[in-house]
Amino acid sequence: MRTASEIWTHLSSVMAGLIFAWATPQLRMHIEGYAHKAVGHVYPYIEVTFPEFAGERLERSEAYIAIQNYLNASASARAKRLKVESGKDSQSLVLSMDDDEEVVHEFEGVKLWWSSSQIISRNSTLPLPYRRFYRLAFHWRHRQLITGSYIKHVMAKGKAVAANNRQRKLFTNNPSSNWDSSKWSHVAFEHPATFDTLAMEPSKKTEIMNDLLKFKQGKEYYARIGKAWKRGYLLYGPPGTRKSTLIAAMANFLSYDVYDLELTTVKDNTELRKLLIETTAKSIIVIEDIDCSLDLTGQRKMKKQERDSDEGKVGPVKRMTKGGEESKESKVTLSGLLNFIDGLWSSCRGERIIVLTANFIEKLDPALIRTGRMDKHIEMSYCCFESFKVLTRNYLGIESHPLFTTVRQLLEETKMTPADVAENLIPKSDDEDEEACLEGLIETLKKVKDYARKKLEEEEKAAAAAAEATAARAMTEKAAAAAAE
Repeated sequence: MRTASEIWTHLSSVMAGLIFAWATPQLRMHIEGYAHKAVGHVYPYIEVTFPEFAGERLERSEAYIAIQNYLNASASARAKRLKVESGKDSQSLVLSMDDDEEVVHEFEGVKLWWSSSQIISRNSTLPLPYRRFYRLAFHWRHRQLITGSYIKHVMAKGKAVAANNRQRKLFTNNPSSNWDSSKWSHVAFEHPATFDTLAMEPSKKTEIMNDLLKFKQGKEYYARIGKAWKRGYLLYGPPGTRKSTLIAAMANFLSYDVYDLELTTVKDNTELRKLLIETTAKSIIVIEDIDCSLDLTGQRKMKKQERDSDEGKVGPVKRMTKGGEESKESKVTLSGLLNFIDGLWSSCRGERIIVLTANFIEKLDPALIRTGRMDKHIEMSYCCFESFKVLTRNYLGIESHPLFTTVRQLLEETKMTPADVAENLIPKSDDEDEEACLEGLIETLKKVKDYARKKLEEEEKAAAAAAEATAARAMTEKAAAAAAE
């Protein structure tokens, strides 16, 4: 069937080419129209094209994705050339229809043909150097059945297949020099963290979980109040307080994908916007250690009366290199980052959470973390006794122990991160039981306490010495002034 189509199409082109050599423009149009009509009478098939990127749109077509899932579901039984990818559990294999392949389907007794193709794209705004599309061919007598019932059937079936086979993914952005293939690359998201295993005060965990549930179920609410369906979280605290673990627990709780955005590889604001467009709904966009990866300090030196406004000139965001110098390639601005978080383009997808993490919140520009951008600020602090009990349940499998009282007292007197506590709870050999692990933790806590005490004493001595030196200098200056009089 397709061979005949190609023959008649080629014949039409040859006829038109011969006529173009001598015909006037007006006559040329008439003859070309008659030639196409002649081919149409001989070739009674209708073709419908479903492009991956329709027109000038920068996002993938939902119809294309649904058709892709629909065809892949039966690819192994129909296609002669197949592609292989890892399955949902990363152990099974999924077969899909290869490029430039054709398969035959049947719907309510009607025969139809699906083919996948691609052509070189001249649109530089598209993420790939070529345009991919699916083409559906069927006899003109079945136009109403195919364009009505069948296409609806394909869309519904494709979405159902996607929901059933969905494998959550962890994405990272590719450097812009490698955007010929894709802006994002991904692996399967298999982090085991949950809120049950998260070392955090129970009340804070409950508060976060309730907030996440309210957000996930808030589609109609956000539409009613006229606000984009997104939410911002700022996680701040010293290193080792499990900020990344909380993000993984959030993703598992919501069943969302995770986009780990590395800002230092983004060239400018336009590329940052393109990365945002390529993300999907039901996802968490993460920018970790934003106070370390970027120099966001000193860029918005505004007068007191102007601090409530986001207007004003914003200098380039600096890429920090090993020598502390600014990379000349970076043209991302703080303004671009702010617009990425809650500008007009941030509403191009619904049901999305943006998470920033920082070790030192005071280093961040107030405009970056204000309410509306970062709606919820969560302090990730040092390990408390409630967090310790979660860790002992996870690492040692115990709920109580006589040594818990000693540990509780030491935790109230010292500062140790959950990561450090967890490291001390890991058995280092088969002979080490839970009591040995707890005793090791107690010894470590005592050392930390002694170190903090000695450091405080040294600081007090240094402060006292500085005060004495200042007083002595003042007395000397006063005596010198008196002698001069």
